Amino acid sequence: MRGPFPGACTCGRVRFALTDTPLFIHACHCTWCQRETGSAFVLNGIIEASKVVLTGDDPVPIRVPSDSGDGQIISRCPTCQIALWSIYPGAGPRFLFVRMGTLDNTHLFPPDIHIFTSSKQPWVPIPDGAIEAPHYYDRAAAWPATSLARRTAHLALSDADAIGPRRT
Repeated sequence: MRGPFPGACTCGRVRFALTDTPLFIHACHCTWCQRETGSAFVLNGIIEASKVVLTGDDPVPIRVPSDSGDGQIISRCPTCQIALWSIYPGAGPRFLFVRMGTLDNTHLFPPDIHIFTSSKQPWVPIPDGAIEAPHYYDRAAAWPATSLARRTAHLALSDADAIGPRRT
């Protein structure tokens, strides 16, 4: 599958595109994600920040608390306040956790793993054969080799080349 993969907030003010496929996609069932989304889980696609291109207005970064105590930065539309992506301290600003429901074609990227299933809602079924982790997981064991190689290459870039998103 080849990009770009366009997306937007609800009002359309902030538009963006992924220029490549996500490295890995989490369906996170932690209680913090449940609270933040008002849903049973959030679907985040991890992608190199430089592979996100802004084609509309800039989102507003908002620091919010997290279960780890380190917080996270959620980029939201300044008008409709829809969450578009997050930056987590563990991954840093080189990687964005894009809300996959903000893509124009939301069906393209199903989850690679269901995480924090120890706190998932009991009425949410996990599909047969899906990879599950009661908490977090070992990246080296779970990610495909191509994604691990992309991550390593991205970490080797200078901040100027690695941190995004970019502007068209």
